[in-house]
Amino acid sequence: MAHDVGFGDDSPSRQEAVAKKGQQETVVEKVPTLEVDAERVEALESHLNATEDDILEARELAASMSLESVRGMMQNVLAIHDGDPNFPFVTLQNIKEFLTNEDIMENPDKHQELIQEIKLEAALITHNSPYAEVRAVVDNHDDPSTPVSTIRAWTLGCLFSVFLSFVNQLFSIRQPAIKFDTNIAQLLAFPLGKAWERWMPKYEMTIPFTGHKVNLNPGRFNKKEHMLIAIMANTSRSLPYTNYIIWTQVLPQYFNQQYARNFGYMISNAFATNFIGYGLAGLTRKFLVYPAYCVWPMSLVTIALNTALHNEQNHPVPGPFGKLWSMSRYRFFLITFAAMFVYFWFPNYLFQALSYFTWMSWIAPDNLKLNILTGMQNGLGLFNPIPTFDWNVICFNTDPLMVPSFTTFNAVAGMFITGLFVLGVWFTNTWNTGYLPINTNLVHDHFGKMYNVSRALDEHGMFDLKKYLNYSAPYMGAANALLYGWFFAIYTGIITHVILYQRYEITMGFRNLFRSLRFRKKSNDEAPAGEYSDVHNRLMAAYPEVSEWWYFSVLVVSVVFGVIGIALWPTYTSPAVVLYGILLCLIFVIPIGVTVSMTGIEITLNVLAEFIGGMIVEGNALAMNFFKSYGYVTCAHAISFANDLKIAHYVKIPPRVTFVGQMLATLISTFICTGIMKFQMDIHNVCTKQAPMRFFCPGPNTFMTASVLWGTIGPIKVFGKDGQYKWLLLGFPLGIVLVAANWGLKRLWPNSRALRQVHVVAAIAGSLQWAPYSFSYAWPAVPVAWFSWIYIRGRYLALWSKYNFVLSASFSAGVAISAIIMLFSVQWAGIKVEWWGNTQPFQGCEETPCTVQTLAKGERFYPWWDGTKIPAP
Repeated sequence: MAHDVGFGDDSPSRQEAVAKKGQQETVVEKVPTLEVDAERVEALESHLNATEDDILEARELAASMSLESVRGMMQNVLAIHDGDPNFPFVTLQNIKEFLTNEDIMENPDKHQELIQEIKLEAALITHNSPYAEVRAVVDNHDDPSTPVSTIRAWTLGCLFSVFLSFVNQLFSIRQPAIKFDTNIAQLLAFPLGKAWERWMPKYEMTIPFTGHKVNLNPGRFNKKEHMLIAIMANTSRSLPYTNYIIWTQVLPQYFNQQYARNFGYMISNAFATNFIGYGLAGLTRKFLVYPAYCVWPMSLVTIALNTALHNEQNHPVPGPFGKLWSMSRYRFFLITFAAMFVYFWFPNYLFQALSYFTWMSWIAPDNLKLNILTGMQNGLGLFNPIPTFDWNVICFNTDPLMVPSFTTFNAVAGMFITGLFVLGVWFTNTWNTGYLPINTNLVHDHFGKMYNVSRALDEHGMFDLKKYLNYSAPYMGAANALLYGWFFAIYTGIITHVILYQRYEITMGFRNLFRSLRFRKKSNDEAPAGEYSDVHNRLMAAYPEVSEWWYFSVLVVSVVFGVIGIALWPTYTSPAVVLYGILLCLIFVIPIGVTVSMTGIEITLNVLAEFIGGMIVEGNALAMNFFKSYGYVTCAHAISFANDLKIAHYVKIPPRVTFVGQMLATLISTFICTGIMKFQMDIHNVCTKQAPMRFFCPGPNTFMTASVLWGTIGPIKVFGKDGQYKWLLLGFPLGIVLVAANWGLKRLWPNSRALRQVHVVAAIAGSLQWAPYSFSYAWPAVPVAWFSWIYIRGRYLALWSKYNFVLSASFSAGVAISAIIMLFSVQWAGIKVEWWGNTQPFQGCEETPCTVQTLAKGERFYPWWDGTKIPAP
């Protein structure tokens, strides 16, 4: 309780807390029917997963609710949130007790405590959000008069759209790449916005042909303007995915198809893949943006940074050591940002042993089994309890401060279990994996060397069976092979999960979508039957909505550009591939979007798109690349754009302003990226080992290898009935079985708290992190997630609500800014610090991967293969 602890009776924080307590007691006096003592308030805080301020704010509304209305609302809440692992467990159990106990309605006086708690929960949901993490950073009030569509916002938004697309495209072919993300743009935009506010003259001008007057300086730089700039920056940082196709066509060492240099060809395909996701993102708003259960954890960090920069209100909160913590979020951000900025120089440059803390393998660097079990770079890292002190490594797979703890725990557990299977496959030499590094994502030939795709192609870049038979089939390492099996499992698993757990919400979303397409609604204020309208939907009802037909029009235009880009040039690809991408997205966008919005785990369709495309156009790598691009990027962009729409929904940016901002930023990014790529193509020795500025093109090289394996050689030879990896196709039914089995267990034990936290899709997604990354990249997130989401959140919810997401934003920004400065200073100049702390992590098997089996000189995996037939598995 905030008034039970403090620094001292005469401290300002103590005085503010006492004053706040007096205000709270005044509120309690207004609603005597809901007065409770301090112990009861503490119990309510724990049960409702709410702070004292949340409860006091909801109390007056709760007192005005009738028991009948609360019962009807709780029936809807239970239907929506029964399978929601983010929803407070104790609250859910109380709701079930409230709904099943008929005596409550007949004799309410006997159940006052439970009724009070349920009413408070109903008030929380109505007046705010049912999730503490959302209440922590998202304001449940709005001022519609706050200016958003200002000259300042559009100018800075366009400026950062140009800047991020320019930098990200220019250095996308560098090894390693340099990327500017949304939070960096937010940080840089803040001083520019404040400078505009201070020094730009207040001059009113008229927009030509419209008569609309705007002021050059609209006054205070507000958080809505700032977030619009951030959304535009986030939209523009995504590069056209077809750039990979262009690189593989233009480079002489690959397809050498110089027509791909044509600007019309480049811009048509870039425009189509950049915009095609919008049509589906707009159509999925009823499923992924408006529902309260779609939390979108990734967006909360972005909003937390925005809040820290703009929110000047600062209330002390109780925390450890019996003290009130009165530091503002902005000051907390600056201190933690500076600390991480300085510290990151050590693990990333000065003392790399802090990053690769494989101290157990240092005992005997050449001991194969020790390295495989504990090594971080070339081993599996399964049994190293302290593998790193690098925040960038800790957050590599999942940010433990950002995503819910159940996501982190499930993903790490899934990765660990898969690691045990990887050990079994490797040590038994299944699929000849013992001859290869255990945890590599590279493809090898039957000599254990890297697979040379050119040896299986003719002079036109097409598949040559004779050359293939005289060379080798492709082979994968143990971790990489099982990785594909889990990819197959997650696609069926995620659809099964949504059908079993979210069918009520999906049905509700389709009803709303059909209603919006058929009728023009006057207001979003009233929710349809079966729903409850949270405060954010009611606040957004003040702004005109964007019609689904706007988004559908963007989809149609994108399809036209996609067909033009494929049909007017000799791509040897059917224009129907564009519709294939839309169809694949229609099947998966809602299941993937719901999962991402609830867990924070991103799932991509690249492997499935490769698999299907490779079977349809086997032998044609270029056609498969178009299948992959539209099959993957349509859904990926739709999910990304839906996330931006949720940010705008939380911050109360008018939907039409958001729509224009996204369209404008994407258009800018499309032309800037295409222009920069035209420039990059003419750089001497680009994408070769002699390339300047490290423009070695790791992304296009990997894309080319995948295009040959999946398009030229094709999945039938790898996973078909004669392929040695055919058993991995069992992943498809396995995904269904695992999800259905877990659902069945939850039906048998519906009140099991442990089972409720098991999320099979998240566990499978964790298994996808193998190859080339080890378990050492995943495990460090567990203690951080436990400390933040379980220990601090469970004991000091107000403290956690105030600082947790700000800390995530500050650490991420500190790492990014520090890395960029390092890159353009000491690393760009090639300055190295040679000492034990930078050399020890790269000794023995950690430097060169060890294998459990070895080949004699000239020996291969299938010595009996004479090159006249494809070897049996």
